[in-house]
Amino acid sequence: MNVAVMQPYIFPYLGYFNLIEASDLFVFYDDVNFVKKGWIHRNRILLNGKDFLFTIPLNNASQNKFINEIDTKFDEKWRQKFFKNIRFAYQKAPFYEPVSELIQKQINKNTKISDLGIQSIQAVYDFLGLSFNYCKSSEKFSNTKGMDRADRLISITKQVGGQNYINLEGGRKLYEKVYFEKKGINLKFLESSLPSYKQGKQKEFIKGLSIIDILMYNDIESVKSMFKAYRIF
Repeated sequence: MNVAVMQPYIFPYLGYFNLIEASDLFVFYDDVNFVKKGWIHRNRILLNGKDFLFTIPLNNASQNKFINEIDTKFDEKWRQKFFKNIRFAYQKAPFYEPVSELIQKQINKNTKISDLGIQSIQAVYDFLGLSFNYCKSSEKFSNTKGMDRADRLISITKQVGGQNYINLEGGRKLYEKVYFEKKGINLKFLESSLPSYKQGKQKEFIKGLSIIDILMYNDIESVKSMFKAYRIF
């Protein structure tokens, strides 16, 4: 059984979805500290030929709070500006109408940023006609809070009967396979292919953008194939 654990991100990039696809159980890590200038409440779209960072407004965000303790703080002015950018960036994209509707349904909600991230990911899966198995760390593994970073991941994996813990390849700087093996868990890393696709009239492909960009320019079957474009090592 493969287990993956990740903070909930808002409309994340393709690699995040590759990690979900590689797991039998995906755990949204919502009871860890919020990270400012991270991807929990921000992501990138293609605007004016360049990557453009959008940021979800938050209420009293602090790195001393857990992700699931922080509320979004939308107002009509912010929403109008955000959707104007989406329209300007993608109105000529082949799948603009259904994807913009998907985004609006999520951004029109004021909720915890952790829940918004999870809902944005669930909305993508619903749109594609796919499903995935997930839970929240705050609901299932509160007994692991306070453990060291690696030990907590190992404990979560063991509690659900997992044998393999899968992390994005950036985790090689944080975790060692030998340490996990000594604790009875196989540590695997995932490398995303991030395949290129036609981004409208864009000449130079910009990879690693929000799933929003992929959905705007690719049909459902193509997106499903991209979800499987990764390797485990």
